[in-house]
Amino acid sequence: MIGKIKGVLESKNTHQALIDVNGLCYELDVPLSTAFSLPEIGEQVVLYTHFVVREDAQLLYGFSSLSDRDVFRVLIKVNGVGPKLGVAILSGLNASDLKRCVELEDVSALVKLPGIGKKTAERLLIELRDKLGAVATENDGLGEMEQAAVALPEESVEQEAEAALTALGYKPSDAAKLVKKSFEAGMSVEDLIKQALRSLS
Repeated sequence: MIGKIKGVLESKNTHQALIDVNGLCYELDVPLSTAFSLPEIGEQVVLYTHFVVREDAQLLYGFSSLSDRDVFRVLIKVNGVGPKLGVAILSGLNASDLKRCVELEDVSALVKLPGIGKKTAERLLIELRDKLGAVATENDGLGEMEQAAVALPEESVEQEAEAALTALGYKPSDAAKLVKKSFEAGMSVEDLIKQALRSLS
């Protein structure tokens, strides 16, 4: 099991990071909260990881905090929640917010996330009620997006925001509408994504 990776950040976008560890590059899928906390290209980075082996692929997921990684591991044990949906959930709600959501039995906050219907949200609340209590959480995630930007000069802010929302599970047409509705001149990618997600509440 690969539990943590420390190396040089080779490249990044809103859903993946490529890390060079002594010449061996690891590609990790990451939630938005982790993507926006990554350092600049060429700098040292440490991510906590979860390794998934499937018949058709071997996937590595990266998280900037142990709490997000631990919550991810709890999430994927819930019936009907796989790694992709787990990442989408942690992109919309950080570990602390998800724990608070479960404690308050807030179904409405969960159904706003892509891929989460009312039945899935209700099942999550029931199954996570006892399991999340043992997981220590930190106040990290979307609330801290402004601290670090994802710089992708080759693509426009709107295009990258749409790509990020699509990677989370939103339909391309819905992602485009959210971005168009939320975009203001001078916005960075992370600010636009954050505003688009807030517009759903």
